[in-house]
Amino acid sequence: MRAERDHVAGLHERLDAERARVEREYRAALRGTGGTPMERDVEVRAQARQRRRLAVADEGLCFGRLDDRSGQTTYIGRIGLVDEDNDYEPVLLDWRAPAARPFYVATAASPENTRRRRQFHSRRRRLVEFTDEVFGRPGEEDLADALDGTARGDAALLAAVSAPRGDGMRDIVATIQAEQDEIIRLDHPGVLVVEGGPGTGKTVVALHRVAYLLYTQRERMERHGVLVVGPNPAFLHHIGRVLPSLGESDVVFTTPGGLLPGLRVTAEDEPEIARLKGSPAMPDVLAAAVADRQRLPEHSVHVPLADVTARLDADVAEWARQEARDSGLPHNEARAVFTDIVTWALTERAISRIGRGWLNRDDREAWEDLRAGLLTELAENEAFTATLDELWPVLTPETVLAELYSCPERLRAAGADPSLWRAEGDAWTVPDVPLLDELMELLGRDKAAENSAKAAVERQRQAEATYAAGVLDGLVDRTESMDDDDHLFATDLLYAEDLADRFVERDTRELAERAAADRDWTYRHVVVDEAQELSAMDWRVLMRRCPARSFTVVGDLAQRRSAAGANSWAEMLEPHVPGRWVHRSLTVNYRTPSEIMAVAGEVLAEFAPGTRPPESVRASGVRPWARRVTRDELPGAIEAFVREEADREGTSVVIGPPEVPGAVPVSDTKGLEFDAVLVVEPERILADGLRGAAELYVALTRATQRLGVLHLAPLPRALSGLADREVAG
Repeated sequence: MRAERDHVAGLHERLDAERARVEREYRAALRGTGGTPMERDVEVRAQARQRRRLAVADEGLCFGRLDDRSGQTTYIGRIGLVDEDNDYEPVLLDWRAPAARPFYVATAASPENTRRRRQFHSRRRRLVEFTDEVFGRPGEEDLADALDGTARGDAALLAAVSAPRGDGMRDIVATIQAEQDEIIRLDHPGVLVVEGGPGTGKTVVALHRVAYLLYTQRERMERHGVLVVGPNPAFLHHIGRVLPSLGESDVVFTTPGGLLPGLRVTAEDEPEIARLKGSPAMPDVLAAAVADRQRLPEHSVHVPLADVTARLDADVAEWARQEARDSGLPHNEARAVFTDIVTWALTERAISRIGRGWLNRDDREAWEDLRAGLLTELAENEAFTATLDELWPVLTPETVLAELYSCPERLRAAGADPSLWRAEGDAWTVPDVPLLDELMELLGRDKAAENSAKAAVERQRQAEATYAAGVLDGLVDRTESMDDDDHLFATDLLYAEDLADRFVERDTRELAERAAADRDWTYRHVVVDEAQELSAMDWRVLMRRCPARSFTVVGDLAQRRSAAGANSWAEMLEPHVPGRWVHRSLTVNYRTPSEIMAVAGEVLAEFAPGTRPPESVRASGVRPWARRVTRDELPGAIEAFVREEADREGTSVVIGPPEVPGAVPVSDTKGLEFDAVLVVEPERILADGLRGAAELYVALTRATQRLGVLHLAPLPRALSGLADREVAG
């Protein structure tokens, strides 16, 4: 123990020295005057990443040691450290390195050339204990070297899963199990689906896989970052510490409702409406809604010009509309095609009338001169612009969708279900987000507005350059120095545009900040948690966010509660990545003790009889309980639970219907875990059919230590296992 403590203390000294070096280089980069501003920004950001990587390494810097059969010893840790004075020899191996893999997968049957695995338990920087697991066959000489006969390879794991829960999810870098490690290191370029029941560690495995990919593919991934999508803000807060604790910060966390920056969700859809909005038929509905805005004039439109009145007939407009649609461009960009054809037809007719008797097509120069004048007139003609706006308007996604929802005629024209009608068209819900995103693809950009904005920016830049030139001229007076040939002036060393550029506002935000604010940002990898809840439309959004189609998808079909969610993974993924997705299962429950899982398993058998619950790795020794109360007794019973849990270490939650005082809905606890859970009125949760059964299953499996149930009506059949555990008031 003394020797290991000294070694770990030495590693912390190296960490401190490395921090001091990086801090010096970071401050030097901040002060740096050489190179371009962009080069300086790159250096500052690189050093800032190093600072963050080293800042998280104190807790559990070194958590294990491997001794191989040749006698070589390797220490495993949260980050890698090297000895700069000894040819950069590794003194601490990053847990993601290939050589660290035996620490997680070695077994007595397959020791991976490992003689002993030692697992450390530290408190802050001090090593407090360790456990040894020695590999080999009985009678082998090296087995006699075991420190004692009570070494247990699962001691660290059991200690970790039994520990009280804190405010957020912890990393499992020191206790990754073999089936988890296989998934974390899986070399698959497409979509990896990780399925597992409650407590199997799917989420934390997915996050560690991100850290592993960032380690092994740093150059390819760090320029684009990683997107992590979770079910609700509470879940994102819960998992938000894991990747930073592993030294990774180029990650954007969001919910499906947050995939459009700046959009504010103010309403909630009924399950059936959410199902309709998420269905695979919606892209056709939206395309039809856009096409419905590409109109033809009911009567000929007359556009008065200086010398003639131009006439736009329906047949010309129809021709222009078809050409614009056939261009394959998004609606707003195809407006230019529509406009070009209409203006060509109008000018041809106008030239023919103006030049009747004196101009023919053989005189191309005169013909084109006349056309140029007419084009200028049309561009400035308000009546013509109004006609274009009516026939092929510039549209925004919000306008199209809001007017679609609030107008039964537009719904009917688009082939949409009439139940999508609502009085407030722009009262956005989460299922509206993928529809608005789809419309952004269908509509494209308003190029004219963008070009105008760019021109304004360029005019501003030129104005600043002109001002800077005046400043430079004011700094010198060449008339006083005409005889001094060697005199250098400010204008000899600096151009006005260089001076102006020094005052251009530069984007100094970190990658994650820039990506989160940019709808068009594309990520190198995407993690989707609780993926069984996502609709077909949600998947279209996510696939657009990751053109490389590199995903880690985690979920449990048995826990699906959304009517728009997945019935099978193939149903959702095959349209996007045919043959490029693989499925892996996690079968061991590390969170939920066997006593609680037995109760939850009965609920699972009721609504998903073919699904096998995960096997719990431990028992807590505390039996779940149930108590029947009256409506008047309910508040007092809840208060008693809260009061009792407040005196214990760890976290607790009350899950129940919205009107129950102090309770949170099941949806807000998805993916979370608590030491103690009180489920209130399970009979009402179950009343919502299969969706309710799935919700009750989720609620029961949030507990890591203690579970209680308060019910007003008799216990449902699915909870019959609690009937003999009723407690008196």
